[in-house]
Amino acid sequence: MLHTKIVDSKKEKILTSNAEKFIKDSKFGASIYFLGTVRNTNDNKTVTGITYDSHDEMVIKSFEEIYNEANQKLNIPDKVVFIEHAKGFLKLGDISIIIAVACKHRDQAYVLSRFIIEEIKKRSPIWKKEHYENEDSAWLKGNPIAKEKI
Repeated sequence: MLHTKIVDSKKEKILTSNAEKFIKDSKFGASIYFLGTVRNTNDNKTVTGITYDSHDEMVIKSFEEIYNEANQKLNIPDKVVFIEHAKGFLKLGDISIIIAVACKHRDQAYVLSRFIIEEIKKRSPIWKKEHYENEDSAWLKGNPIAKEKI
């Protein structure tokens, strides 16, 4: 089972309680919650916030493709996955992405959660603009983790 959504930061926030409700089931023994949050520094620059932009339909499609690929590659038959990503301006500490998974066993949950976030970083059309304390800003280029580092 899969839930995906792009959350417009002008209208709502990503809530861990929504993820918890979606993945909670007594048949699962392991739940993992990955939260990406806006941090205050990057590349020795003081960050004051981030604006995310995305091609919403393509992002949702990429989330579905990643979930389906996980089905094929990871052989985890019983699972629940909740993915939401923010769009718009976020301040320091705000949640930009949540990935919540529930599986029968902890190893499955860790592997699945890691697979999903790494594939989203590589494949999903989401762009990030950092805002800095000197009022400058910059769109960042993608930077997925290389397979050798995993």
